Amino acid sequence: MSDRKPYEKPTIIRIESSMSKAGVPTPKQRVRQTIGGVKVDELVERFGSPLFVFDEADIRRRYRRAFDAFSSRYPNVQFGWSYKTNYLKAVCAVFHSEGAIAEVVSEFEYEKARELGIEGRDIIFNGPYKPYDALLRAAKEEAKIHIDTFDEINDLERVADELGRQIPVAIRLNMDTGIYPQWSRFGFNIESGQAMDAVKRIKAGGKLVLTGLHAHIGTFMLDANAYKVETAKMVQLMNAIEEQVGFTIDYIDVGGGFASKNHLRGIYQPPEVVVPSIDDYAEAITSALYENIKGSSYPKLYLETGRHLIDEAGYLITSVVASKTLPDSRRSYIVDAGVNLLYTYFWYKFNIELAREVGGISEPAMINGPLCMNIDVIDESILLPRLRRGDKLIISPVGAYNVTQWMQFIRYRPRVLMVMADGSVEIIREQEDLSDIERREILPDRLKLG
Repeated sequence: MSDRKPYEKPTIIRIESSMSKAGVPTPKQRVRQTIGGVKVDELVERFGSPLFVFDEADIRRRYRRAFDAFSSRYPNVQFGWSYKTNYLKAVCAVFHSEGAIAEVVSEFEYEKARELGIEGRDIIFNGPYKPYDALLRAAKEEAKIHIDTFDEINDLERVADELGRQIPVAIRLNMDTGIYPQWSRFGFNIESGQAMDAVKRIKAGGKLVLTGLHAHIGTFMLDANAYKVETAKMVQLMNAIEEQVGFTIDYIDVGGGFASKNHLRGIYQPPEVVVPSIDDYAEAITSALYENIKGSSYPKLYLETGRHLIDEAGYLITSVVASKTLPDSRRSYIVDAGVNLLYTYFWYKFNIELAREVGGISEPAMINGPLCMNIDVIDESILLPRLRRGDKLIISPVGAYNVTQWMQFIRYRPRVLMVMADGSVEIIREQEDLSDIERREILPDRLKLG
Protein backbone atom coordinates (compact mmCIF):
# COMPACT_ATOMS: atom_id res chain seq x y z
CA MET A 1 0.00 0.00 0.00
CA SER A 2 1.42 3.39 -1.06
CA ASP A 3 2.34 5.97 1.61
CA ARG A 4 1.98 8.78 -0.88
CA LYS A 5 -0.43 11.54 0.07
CA PRO A 6 -3.44 12.02 -2.24
CA TYR A 7 -3.00 14.68 -4.91
CA GLU A 8 -4.44 18.08 -4.05
CA LYS A 9 -5.08 20.65 -6.74
CA PRO A 10 -2.97 23.74 -6.03
CA THR A 11 -4.71 27.02 -5.28
CA ILE A 12 -3.32 30.13 -6.92
CA ILE A 13 -4.29 33.42 -5.33
CA ARG A 14 -3.66 36.60 -7.25
CA ILE A 15 -2.14 39.24 -5.00
CA GLU A 16 -2.49 42.75 -6.37
CA SER A 17 0.36 45.12 -5.77
CA SER A 18 1.83 48.35 -7.04
CA MET A 19 5.48 49.34 -7.38
CA SER A 20 7.11 51.84 -5.07
CA LYS A 21 9.58 54.40 -6.35
CA ALA A 22 12.37 52.04 -5.35
CA GLY A 23 10.88 49.25 -7.45
CA VAL A 24 9.81 47.22 -4.42
CA PRO A 25 6.28 45.74 -4.51
CA THR A 26 3.96 47.39 -2.01
CA PRO A 27 0.41 46.31 -1.17
CA LYS A 28 -2.41 47.86 -3.13
CA GLN A 29 -4.53 49.07 -0.22
CA ARG A 30 -7.87 50.80 0.03
CA VAL A 31 -7.61 53.51 2.65
CA ARG A 32 -10.28 55.87 3.98
CA GLN A 33 -9.15 58.25 6.66
CA THR A 34 -12.23 60.49 6.83
CA ILE A 35 -16.01 60.35 6.56
CA GLY A 36 -17.70 63.61 5.65
CA GLY A 37 -14.42 65.39 6.30
CA VAL A 38 -14.07 64.04 9.87
CA LYS A 39 -11.20 61.69 10.69
CA VAL A 40 -12.15 58.08 11.38
CA ASP A 41 -9.64 57.93 14.25
CA GLU A 42 -11.30 60.97 15.84
CA LEU A 43 -14.77 59.40 15.57
CA VAL A 44 -13.64 56.22 17.28
CA GLU A 45 -11.73 58.12 19.96
CA ARG A 46 -14.80 60.21 20.80
CA PHE A 47 -17.60 57.68 20.37
CA GLY A 48 -16.12 54.19 20.54
CA SER A 49 -16.26 51.21 18.19
CA PRO A 50 -18.17 49.92 16.31
CA LEU A 51 -19.99 52.91 14.84
CA PHE A 52 -22.47 53.47 12.05
CA VAL A 53 -21.82 56.84 10.43
CA PHE A 54 -23.99 58.77 7.95
CA ASP A 55 -22.86 61.74 5.88
CA GLU A 56 -25.60 64.41 5.76
CA ALA A 57 -24.09 66.39 2.90
CA ASP A 58 -23.77 63.22 0.80
CA ILE A 59 -27.40 62.28 1.46
CA ARG A 60 -28.55 65.68 0.29
CA ARG A 61 -26.35 65.54 -2.82
CA ARG A 62 -27.74 62.15 -3.77
CA TYR A 63 -31.35 63.22 -3.26
CA ARG A 64 -30.93 66.39 -5.32
CA ARG A 65 -29.20 64.52 -8.10
CA ALA A 66 -32.01 61.96 -8.30
CA PHE A 67 -34.75 64.58 -8.13
CA ASP A 68 -33.10 66.62 -10.89
CA ALA A 69 -32.76 63.53 -13.09
CA PHE A 70 -36.55 63.06 -13.05
CA SER A 71 -37.86 66.62 -12.72
CA SER A 72 -35.74 67.77 -15.68
CA ARG A 73 -37.48 65.15 -17.81
CA TYR A 74 -41.06 65.19 -16.47
CA PRO A 75 -43.10 68.15 -15.19
CA ASN A 76 -44.72 66.69 -12.07
CA VAL A 77 -42.51 64.53 -9.83
CA GLN A 78 -42.71 63.62 -6.15
CA PHE A 79 -40.30 61.41 -4.21
CA GLY A 80 -41.49 59.41 -1.20
CA TRP A 81 -38.76 58.42 1.25
CA SER A 82 -38.88 54.64 1.83
CA TYR A 83 -39.01 54.26 5.62
CA LYS A 84 -38.19 50.54 5.60
CA THR A 85 -34.83 51.33 3.99
CA ASN A 86 -33.70 53.40 6.97
CA TYR A 87 -36.19 54.81 9.46
CA LEU A 88 -33.81 56.58 11.82
CA LYS A 89 -35.47 59.89 12.63
CA ALA A 90 -32.49 62.00 11.61
CA VAL A 91 -32.22 60.25 8.24
CA CYS A 92 -35.94 60.63 7.52
CA ALA A 93 -35.83 64.27 8.59
CA VAL A 94 -33.06 65.03 6.08
CA PHE A 95 -35.12 63.59 3.24
CA HIS A 96 -38.28 65.37 4.35
CA SER A 97 -36.41 68.66 4.54
CA GLU A 98 -35.40 68.10 0.92
CA GLY A 99 -39.05 67.72 -0.10
CA ALA A 100 -39.67 63.97 0.08
CA ILE A 101 -42.93 62.73 1.54
CA ALA A 102 -43.11 59.44 3.51
CA GLU A 103 -43.61 55.96 2.07
CA VAL A 104 -44.45 53.39 4.75
CA VAL A 105 -45.40 49.70 4.81
CA SER A 106 -46.74 49.27 8.36
CA GLU A 107 -48.64 51.07 11.07
CA PHE A 108 -45.36 51.31 13.01
CA GLU A 109 -43.71 53.25 10.18
CA TYR A 110 -46.88 55.31 9.71
CA GLU A 111 -46.69 56.35 13.38
CA LYS A 112 -43.01 57.29 12.99
CA ALA A 113 -43.85 59.54 10.06
CA ARG A 114 -46.67 61.23 11.95
CA GLU A 115 -44.43 61.72 15.02
CA LEU A 116 -41.95 63.47 12.74
CA GLY A 117 -44.68 65.91 11.76
CA ILE A 118 -45.60 64.46 8.36
CA GLU A 119 -49.28 65.05 7.58
CA GLY A 120 -51.43 62.09 6.58
CA ARG A 121 -51.89 63.47 3.05
CA ASP A 122 -48.10 63.27 2.66
CA ILE A 123 -47.88 59.58 3.54
CA ILE A 124 -48.04 56.72 1.03
CA PHE A 125 -49.32 53.64 2.87
CA ASN A 126 -48.17 50.42 1.18
CA GLY A 127 -47.79 46.83 2.31
CA PRO A 128 -49.64 43.50 2.15
CA TYR A 129 -51.02 43.77 5.70
CA LYS A 130 -52.71 46.86 7.05
CA PRO A 131 -54.80 46.22 10.18
CA TYR A 132 -58.28 47.68 10.18
CA ASP A 133 -57.48 50.33 12.80
CA ALA A 134 -54.48 51.44 10.74
CA LEU A 135 -56.67 51.73 7.63
CA LEU A 136 -59.23 53.72 9.58
CA ARG A 137 -56.61 56.17 10.84
CA ALA A 138 -54.99 56.50 7.42
CA ALA A 139 -58.35 57.17 5.78
CA LYS A 140 -59.29 59.76 8.41
CA GLU A 141 -55.97 61.53 7.84
CA GLU A 142 -56.28 61.33 4.04
CA ALA A 143 -53.17 59.24 3.47
CA LYS A 144 -52.57 57.65 0.08
CA ILE A 145 -53.68 54.07 0.70
CA HIS A 146 -52.44 51.51 -1.84
CA ILE A 147 -54.65 48.43 -1.84
CA ASP A 148 -52.91 45.07 -2.03
CA THR A 149 -55.76 42.50 -1.87
CA PHE A 150 -59.50 42.08 -2.41
CA ASP A 151 -59.83 41.62 1.37
CA GLU A 152 -58.42 45.11 1.79
CA ILE A 153 -61.07 46.46 -0.58
CA ASN A 154 -63.68 44.96 1.74
CA ASP A 155 -62.01 46.46 4.81
CA LEU A 156 -61.83 49.91 3.24
CA GLU A 157 -65.51 49.78 2.29
CA ARG A 158 -66.26 49.17 5.97
CA VAL A 159 -64.06 52.16 6.80
CA ALA A 160 -65.97 54.25 4.25
CA ASP A 161 -69.24 53.27 5.95
CA GLU A 162 -67.80 54.17 9.34
CA LEU A 163 -66.62 57.57 8.11
CA GLY A 164 -69.73 58.19 6.06
CA ARG A 165 -67.83 59.21 2.91
CA GLN A 166 -66.03 57.88 -0.15
CA ILE A 167 -62.31 57.20 0.25
CA PRO A 168 -59.72 57.89 -2.47
CA VAL A 169 -57.47 54.85 -2.99
CA ALA A 170 -54.85 53.39 -5.31
CA ILE A 171 -54.16 49.76 -6.17
CA ARG A 172 -50.85 47.96 -6.30
CA LEU A 173 -50.08 46.11 -9.52
CA ASN A 174 -47.75 43.32 -10.52
CA MET A 175 -46.74 42.35 -14.05
CA ASP A 176 -44.20 40.65 -16.27
CA THR A 177 -41.34 43.07 -16.98
CA GLY A 178 -38.86 40.43 -18.08
CA ILE A 179 -37.30 40.19 -14.62
CA TYR A 180 -37.05 36.86 -12.80
CA PRO A 181 -38.28 36.12 -10.23
CA GLN A 182 -41.41 38.14 -10.88
CA TRP A 183 -42.72 39.89 -7.77
CA SER A 184 -46.22 38.48 -8.18
CA ARG A 185 -47.18 38.10 -4.51
CA PHE A 186 -47.96 41.79 -4.12
CA GLY A 187 -50.98 43.52 -5.60
CA PHE A 188 -53.10 42.62 -8.61
CA ASN A 189 -51.74 41.10 -11.81
CA ILE A 190 -52.20 43.05 -15.02
CA GLU A 191 -51.77 40.26 -17.60
CA SER A 192 -54.31 37.88 -16.06
CA GLY A 193 -56.97 40.60 -15.90
CA GLN A 194 -56.99 40.56 -12.10
CA ALA A 195 -56.05 44.24 -11.92
CA MET A 196 -59.00 45.31 -14.06
CA ASP A 197 -61.25 43.01 -12.02
CA ALA A 198 -60.13 44.86 -8.86
CA VAL A 199 -60.87 48.21 -10.52
CA LYS A 200 -64.36 47.08 -11.51
CA ARG A 201 -64.93 45.68 -8.00
CA ILE A 202 -64.04 49.09 -6.52
CA LYS A 203 -66.35 50.81 -8.98
CA ALA A 204 -69.23 48.45 -8.26
CA GLY A 205 -68.93 49.01 -4.50
CA GLY A 206 -69.39 52.75 -4.91
CA LYS A 207 -67.60 53.52 -1.64
CA LEU A 208 -64.04 53.95 -2.90
CA VAL A 209 -62.64 56.17 -5.64
CA LEU A 210 -59.62 54.96 -7.57
CA THR A 211 -57.16 57.83 -8.03
CA GLY A 212 -53.77 56.12 -8.36
CA LEU A 213 -51.82 53.12 -9.61
CA HIS A 214 -48.76 51.70 -7.88
CA ALA A 215 -46.18 49.00 -8.64
CA HIS A 216 -42.85 47.90 -7.26
CA ILE A 217 -41.19 45.34 -9.50
CA GLY A 218 -38.16 44.34 -7.44
CA THR A 219 -35.10 45.36 -5.51
CA PHE A 220 -31.55 46.21 -6.62
CA MET A 221 -32.73 46.32 -10.21
CA LEU A 222 -29.87 46.25 -12.72
CA ASP A 223 -32.05 46.51 -15.83
CA ALA A 224 -33.38 50.04 -16.36
CA ASN A 225 -35.48 48.81 -19.29
CA ALA A 226 -37.65 46.82 -16.87
CA TYR A 227 -38.92 50.16 -15.55
CA LYS A 228 -39.80 51.22 -19.07
CA VAL A 229 -41.87 48.06 -19.48
CA GLU A 230 -43.45 48.58 -16.04
CA THR A 231 -44.36 52.21 -16.70
CA ALA A 232 -45.74 51.49 -20.16
CA LYS A 233 -48.01 48.75 -18.81
CA MET A 234 -49.20 50.98 -15.98
CA VAL A 235 -50.04 53.85 -18.32
CA GLN A 236 -51.80 51.50 -20.72
CA LEU A 237 -53.89 50.20 -17.82
CA MET A 238 -54.57 53.80 -16.76
CA ASN A 239 -55.84 54.59 -20.25
CA ALA A 240 -58.11 51.53 -20.21
CA ILE A 241 -59.47 52.37 -16.75
CA GLU A 242 -60.31 55.94 -17.71
CA GLU A 243 -61.97 54.83 -20.95
CA GLN A 244 -63.80 51.72 -19.73
CA VAL A 245 -64.54 52.34 -16.04
CA GLY A 246 -64.59 56.12 -15.73
CA PHE A 247 -62.11 56.69 -12.92
CA THR A 248 -59.62 59.53 -13.39
CA ILE A 249 -56.12 58.48 -12.41
CA ASP A 250 -54.26 61.36 -10.76
CA TYR A 251 -50.94 59.66 -10.15
CA ILE A 252 -48.72 56.74 -11.07
CA ASP A 253 -46.27 55.39 -8.47
CA VAL A 254 -43.51 53.30 -10.05
CA GLY A 255 -42.03 52.25 -6.70
CA GLY A 256 -38.32 51.95 -6.03
CA GLY A 257 -35.63 49.31 -6.36
CA PHE A 258 -32.92 51.41 -8.01
CA ALA A 259 -29.52 49.87 -7.29
CA SER A 260 -26.68 51.47 -5.36
CA LYS A 261 -23.01 51.02 -6.12
CA ASN A 262 -22.89 47.98 -3.85
CA HIS A 263 -21.37 44.72 -5.11
CA LEU A 264 -24.12 42.12 -5.47
CA ARG A 265 -22.86 38.60 -4.78
CA GLY A 266 -22.75 36.46 -7.92
CA ILE A 267 -22.10 39.47 -10.15
CA TYR A 268 -18.44 39.47 -11.13
CA GLN A 269 -18.24 42.81 -12.88
CA PRO A 270 -17.75 45.86 -10.64
CA PRO A 271 -20.76 48.02 -9.71
CA GLU A 272 -19.41 50.86 -11.83
CA VAL A 273 -20.00 48.64 -14.86
CA VAL A 274 -23.30 46.90 -14.08
CA VAL A 275 -25.30 49.44 -12.05
CA PRO A 276 -27.37 51.85 -14.19
CA SER A 277 -27.06 55.56 -13.50
CA ILE A 278 -29.98 57.52 -12.09
CA ASP A 279 -30.31 59.10 -15.53
CA ASP A 280 -30.75 55.64 -17.06
CA TYR A 281 -33.65 54.90 -14.70
CA ALA A 282 -35.17 58.36 -15.23
CA GLU A 283 -34.95 58.14 -19.01
CA ALA A 284 -36.57 54.69 -19.07
CA ILE A 285 -39.51 55.75 -16.89
CA THR A 286 -40.22 59.18 -18.33
CA SER A 287 -39.87 58.07 -21.95
CA ALA A 288 -42.49 55.36 -21.30
CA LEU A 289 -44.82 57.99 -19.84
CA TYR A 290 -44.55 60.23 -22.90
CA GLU A 291 -44.89 57.33 -25.32
CA ASN A 292 -48.06 55.90 -23.76
CA ILE A 293 -50.06 58.76 -22.23
CA LYS A 294 -53.09 59.70 -24.31
CA GLY A 295 -54.21 63.31 -24.49
CA SER A 296 -52.68 66.25 -22.67
CA SER A 297 -53.29 65.17 -19.06
CA TYR A 298 -50.09 64.02 -17.35
CA PRO A 299 -50.50 62.13 -14.06
CA LYS A 300 -48.21 62.94 -11.17
CA LEU A 301 -45.19 60.64 -11.01
CA TYR A 302 -44.30 59.20 -7.59
CA LEU A 303 -41.05 57.39 -6.81
CA GLU A 304 -40.21 55.44 -3.64
CA THR A 305 -36.44 55.41 -3.99
CA GLY A 306 -34.61 54.21 -0.89
CA ARG A 307 -31.40 52.25 -1.38
CA HIS A 308 -30.07 54.44 -4.20
CA LEU A 309 -30.34 57.54 -2.02
CA ILE A 310 -28.89 56.32 1.27
CA ASP A 311 -26.73 53.21 0.81
CA GLU A 312 -23.51 54.92 -0.22
CA ALA A 313 -23.90 57.65 2.41
CA GLY A 314 -23.62 55.08 5.23
CA TYR A 315 -20.48 53.49 6.73
CA LEU A 316 -19.68 51.06 9.52
CA ILE A 317 -16.42 51.56 11.40
CA THR A 318 -15.18 48.43 13.15
CA SER A 319 -11.96 47.59 14.99
CA VAL A 320 -9.75 44.51 15.09
CA VAL A 321 -9.99 42.91 18.53
CA ALA A 322 -8.00 39.72 17.90
CA SER A 323 -6.39 37.62 15.15
CA LYS A 324 -5.32 34.05 14.57
CA THR A 325 -4.00 31.74 11.87
CA LEU A 326 -6.52 29.30 10.42
CA PRO A 327 -5.65 25.69 9.44
CA ASP A 328 -5.52 26.72 5.75
CA SER A 329 -2.89 29.37 6.64
CA ARG A 330 -5.22 32.34 6.21
CA ARG A 331 -5.30 35.03 8.85
CA SER A 332 -8.59 35.47 10.67
CA TYR A 333 -9.21 38.97 11.99
CA ILE A 334 -11.95 39.18 14.60
CA VAL A 335 -13.63 42.57 14.62
CA ASP A 336 -16.21 44.11 16.95
CA ALA A 337 -19.05 44.25 14.37
CA GLY A 338 -20.71 41.19 12.88
CA VAL A 339 -23.58 40.01 10.74
CA ASN A 340 -25.95 41.01 13.54
CA LEU A 341 -25.30 44.58 12.32
CA LEU A 342 -24.81 43.77 8.65
CA TYR A 343 -27.85 41.78 7.61
CA THR A 344 -27.27 42.69 3.96
CA TYR A 345 -23.91 40.86 4.03
CA PHE A 346 -25.75 37.80 2.75
CA TRP A 347 -26.43 39.62 -0.54
CA TYR A 348 -23.49 42.00 -0.95
CA LYS A 349 -19.71 41.89 -0.85
CA PHE A 350 -18.88 45.15 0.86
CA ASN A 351 -16.09 47.55 0.14
CA ILE A 352 -13.62 47.26 3.04
CA GLU A 353 -11.06 49.99 3.62
CA LEU A 354 -8.30 50.57 6.14
CA ALA A 355 -8.15 53.71 8.24
CA ARG A 356 -4.36 53.92 7.74
CA GLU A 357 -1.62 52.74 5.42
CA VAL A 358 -0.19 49.45 6.69
CA GLY A 359 3.22 48.22 5.62
CA GLY A 360 3.92 44.73 4.37
CA ILE A 361 2.63 42.38 1.70
CA SER A 362 -1.09 41.71 1.48
CA GLU A 363 -2.02 38.11 2.28
CA PRO A 364 -5.21 36.03 2.13
CA ALA A 365 -7.38 36.69 5.15
CA MET A 366 -10.87 36.35 6.57
CA ILE A 367 -12.77 38.95 8.57
CA ASN A 368 -14.95 37.48 11.31
CA GLY A 369 -17.39 39.25 13.60
CA PRO A 370 -17.60 38.87 17.40
CA LEU A 371 -20.60 36.52 17.51
CA CYS A 372 -20.35 32.96 18.80
CA MET A 373 -21.63 31.65 15.47
CA ASN A 374 -19.72 30.12 12.56
CA ILE A 375 -21.68 32.17 10.02
CA ASP A 376 -20.42 35.46 11.47
CA VAL A 377 -18.22 36.28 8.49
CA ILE A 378 -17.86 39.80 7.09
CA ASP A 379 -15.52 38.75 4.27
CA GLU A 380 -14.42 35.18 3.69
CA SER A 381 -11.65 36.01 1.21
CA ILE A 382 -9.81 39.31 1.27
CA LEU A 383 -6.20 40.37 0.82
CA LEU A 384 -4.92 42.38 3.78
CA PRO A 385 -1.54 43.40 5.16
CA ARG A 386 -0.77 42.12 8.63
CA LEU A 387 -3.08 44.07 10.95
CA ARG A 388 -2.71 44.79 14.64
CA ARG A 389 -5.22 44.82 17.43
CA GLY A 390 -7.01 48.18 17.36
CA ASP A 391 -6.64 48.73 13.61
CA LYS A 392 -9.85 50.11 12.15
CA LEU A 393 -11.77 48.97 9.06
CA ILE A 394 -14.43 50.98 7.27
CA ILE A 395 -17.20 48.94 5.63
CA SER A 396 -19.45 50.43 2.95
CA PRO A 397 -22.00 50.94 1.46
CA VAL A 398 -24.16 50.03 4.45
CA GLY A 399 -26.72 52.84 4.63
CA ALA A 400 -29.66 50.81 3.32
CA TYR A 401 -31.55 48.23 5.38
CA ASN A 402 -28.82 47.43 7.92
CA VAL A 403 -30.12 49.71 10.70
CA THR A 404 -33.68 48.51 10.10
CA GLN A 405 -32.87 44.79 9.81
CA TRP A 406 -30.08 44.58 12.39
CA MET A 407 -30.57 42.16 15.28
CA GLN A 408 -30.22 42.46 19.02
CA PHE A 409 -28.29 39.22 19.28
CA ILE A 410 -25.37 38.51 21.62
CA ARG A 411 -24.08 42.09 21.50
CA TYR A 412 -25.64 45.49 22.07
CA ARG A 413 -26.33 47.55 18.98
CA PRO A 414 -23.87 50.43 18.67
CA ARG A 415 -24.10 54.19 18.40
CA VAL A 416 -25.12 55.73 15.12
CA LEU A 417 -23.63 59.09 14.15
CA MET A 418 -24.34 61.67 11.50
CA VAL A 419 -21.61 63.92 10.21
CA MET A 420 -23.55 67.11 9.62
CA ALA A 421 -23.21 69.31 6.56
CA ASP A 422 -21.29 71.88 8.64
CA GLY A 423 -18.72 69.28 9.75
CA SER A 424 -20.07 68.78 13.26
CA VAL A 425 -20.96 65.30 14.51
CA GLU A 426 -24.26 64.32 16.15
CA ILE A 427 -25.30 61.08 17.84
CA ILE A 428 -28.56 60.09 16.09
CA ARG A 429 -29.04 56.79 17.96
CA GLU A 430 -27.43 55.98 21.29
CA GLN A 431 -25.73 52.70 22.04
CA GLU A 432 -27.98 50.14 23.70
CA ASP A 433 -27.58 48.85 27.23
CA LEU A 434 -29.31 46.18 29.30
CA SER A 435 -32.29 48.40 30.08
CA ASP A 436 -33.16 48.53 26.35
CA ILE A 437 -33.12 44.76 26.14
CA GLU A 438 -35.10 44.05 29.31
CA ARG A 439 -37.57 46.93 29.28
CA ARG A 440 -40.44 44.79 27.97
CA GLU A 441 -39.57 41.65 29.90
CA ILE A 442 -41.61 40.45 32.89
CA LEU A 443 -40.18 38.05 35.47
CA PRO A 444 -42.95 36.24 37.35
CA ASP A 445 -42.62 36.53 41.13
CA ARG A 446 -42.44 32.77 41.56
CA LEU A 447 -39.27 32.67 39.40
CA LYS A 448 -37.38 35.41 41.24
CA LEU A 449 -34.22 34.38 43.05
CA GLY A 450 -33.67 35.25 46.70
